[in-house]
Amino acid sequence: MAYCDFTLRKVKTDLHLAVEENTSLFPEIQPIPPSDYLTFVLQEHLPLVTAINTEKARSELVVMPVLIEVRRYLQHQK
Repeated sequence: MAYCDFTLRKVKTDLHLAVEENTSLFPEIQPIPPSDYLTFVLQEHLPLVTAINTEKARSELVVMPVLIEVRRYLQHQK
């Protein structure tokens, strides 16, 4: 089954899960604004992502630029 076919309701029912939504996983992490570069890239890619509309397109055109931005923010730490 493709990832896009999953729903939270189906997973909760099939796996007998309960979702706890009142817990902050990362309370000490402060948000940081995206760089001008990341904002530009995401704006450029959005029409393609919308037109192609596949998980692969989202991965390549949205997720990867965000990961590159995180790496840049961390000064290329390994």
